[in-house]
Order: sequence, then C-alpha cells, then structure tokens
Amino acid sequence: MLKSTLKAGLLGAIFAAGAATTATAETKTVVVAGGCFWCVESDFDKVKGVTATTSGFAGGTSPNPTYKSHAGHYEVVKIDYDSDVTDYKTLVTTFLRTIDPTDGGGQFCDRGMTYAPALFASTPEEKAAAEAALADASAQLGKKLPVPVKGAPNFTAAEDFHQNYYRSQENQLTRFGLIKRADAYKKYRAACGRDETVKKVWGNAAYQGVAGHGS
Repeated sequence: MLKSTLKAGLLGAIFAAGAATTATAETKTVVVAGGCFWCVESDFDKVKGVTATTSGFAGGTSPNPTYKSHAGHYEVVKIDYDSDVTDYKTLVTTFLRTIDPTDGGGQFCDRGMTYAPALFASTPEEKAAAEAALADASAQLGKKLPVPVKGAPNFTAAEDFHQNYYRSQENQLTRFGLIKRADAYKKYRAACGRDETVKKVWGNAAYQGVAGHGS
C-alpha cells in the first residue's frame, strides 16, 4: 500500500511539473516586411526559436488583399516564435540583418511600397524594442534607416500557392520555364542579388543563417 501511494505521488509530481513547463511556454508573433515574402519566410524558417512562418499582407485598408490585388499593403511574413527560446527584439534585430534597411523604396529588384521594409509593433513594449533595434542598426551602418515602425498589423495570409513556395516541389510555369517552384525561387533570388546586397550592406554583420550565407 505504501509503495502504491509513493508511486502515485511520484507520478502526480511528474505530471504537475510537465503541466507547469507547458504553461510557461508561449507562442508569440512578430510581423515584418522585407521585400519578397518567399525570401523572408525562407530565411526565418532557419532561425532558432521560430515555430512557423506565414506569408501575407498587412498595413493597408482593403479588407481582403490578394496577391493580384493588395494595393496599399506591404508583403509581410508573420513569424510565430517560442517566447522561451527567443523574443521580439532578437528577431527584429536578426531581420534587419537579412535585408537592406537603407533602401526605403523597395527591396533588391522588387520596387515600390509593397516591397518596402517595415516593422510592426502590437504593444508599446514592442514599439520600444523595434525602435531600439533600428537605432542599433542605424549606428552600426552610420546612417538613418528609412524603416517605419507601424502599429498592430491587420494581417491577412496570402494564398496557399505562396506558402513555403521556396521549398515546393510542384512544377510551375515561370519566367524560367516549367520548373519546380523551389528551383524557380532559387533562380529568382539569385537574379535579384538579394544575398550579395545584404553582404555588401552588412559585411560580417549579415546574419549568417540565411540562404546564401553558408547555412
């Protein structure tokens, strides 16, 4: 009887500890605009603490933006992350080193407001963290950065076609012919000079985990 009681107590303690651990883990999100959302999604799927990425649109006023009709919206990526592993400022700081934050007119070969860089902050704490990350980046690069900190994002996910495009093995008719989407993505990214530009802007400070940076 004593043995059974001790065993029950031990199991109860284990389950209680497991429940407490689960309760402390929280999934949070950060939304960023950095040009082509395929590329941002590809970069952040490799970042420690990130649990999911979703390509989409934010910042505009139209209620149902689509890829063919999203005037006034930024192309963005919603990044879900484990708050026990990373935090908003760390991810924003990393993000700035995966783009060219000196270019407010678009990113790389994609031009116009839709592709311009921006950070979104849902709380005063996130706004302060975003502004601090931008100040750090500005000091490091020696110039003011045309990257606005916007308010809470009215995020809309893009069509399924665009999710995980960079690794899709489906065939697609593109400017490069009928090839796998993953291959078309690689050719597009290379043609835009995204990685080369990031290296030129940031030098050794460019985030080393993104595509084209040796990971």
